[in-house]
Amino acid sequence: MSDAKSVHPLEFKKSPEMIAQAWMDASATTATAGDFDAHFNLISKKVRVTGVSGFESISYKDWAGASEKDFKDGVIESVTYDGLKMSAHNETQIMFKTLEIIQVKDEGKKTQGVEVLIELEEDGVWRVIQERVMTGNETEHVGLL
Repeated sequence: MSDAKSVHPLEFKKSPEMIAQAWMDASATTATAGDFDAHFNLISKKVRVTGVSGFESISYKDWAGASEKDFKDGVIESVTYDGLKMSAHNETQIMFKTLEIIQVKDEGKKTQGVEVLIELEEDGVWRVIQERVMTGNETEHVGLL
């Protein structure tokens, strides 16, 4: 006789919401800990970031270059995510919106809505391939503010 406790947890398929939340948790934890290598293992080499004022788009190389110095200098005190609004998903991609809160040393708190697309890459790791910083109005409209 078997009960639910004896079933191995990996036998249950994770829902898209659980995968998105796990990615956000890992992203926040690694950024807050200043663990550059672990944090950038959550970001695809093919990532494109849009919606950042003054930039058409930001590549992995640009993002990693700027972040590596910030991580070394301890500029980021903490990163948290608040809320999860699912947009779309299939077997290998999940798109969601969330509120990203970055506590920056000597600059205070930066809060922005972000739309994130994560993809299951060939090595079995879910990584962000697209991130778009949303406008304040859009962030309010989707119920994140």
